[in-house]
Amino acid sequence: MKSKITDTFLFLDRALNSMKEALFYEKVDEVVKCNLCPRHCMIKNNSVGFCKARKNIDGKLYSLVYARPVAVHIDPIEKKPFYHFFPGSTALSIGTTGCNFSCLHCQNWEMSQANFEDLPSFDFPPEAAVEEALKNGCKSISYTYNEPTIFYEYSLDTAKLAKEKG
Repeated sequence: MKSKITDTFLFLDRALNSMKEALFYEKVDEVVKCNLCPRHCMIKNNSVGFCKARKNIDGKLYSLVYARPVAVHIDPIEKKPFYHFFPGSTALSIGTTGCNFSCLHCQNWEMSQANFEDLPSFDFPPEAAVEEALKNGCKSISYTYNEPTIFYEYSLDTAKLAKEKG
């Protein structure tokens, strides 16, 4: 059985390796205001926003889930809510913990409502995501299972690289 101290160090190691300074925030007095979604969370130092994916550390806002998905799958595009988007193709589906919604009947609530430290995630940088999509013949990358706005920096970097790689 692992000790609580070991669990804490493992969490801190994961958190430090996955954090990336967030986009779309401003410092307001002793808090940061996240401007990524319509909630405009005012986040105190060492606290997270409503989505649980962005944290204020000493006046800077960080994404806790950058390149740290908890789910990656290859799905038929027809599973997605698209109509005639590359029919018959597959999509690399990526999702992290956290969400800026709390939908009553969310089918992915175990993941979307979880804190970053609640579920095991793995290192999956944009380069690995694009490589995996290409290797598996996926015509698209789908940011799914939660509201992808909360991992904007990760999806942006992945999308730019995917476009570059074709």
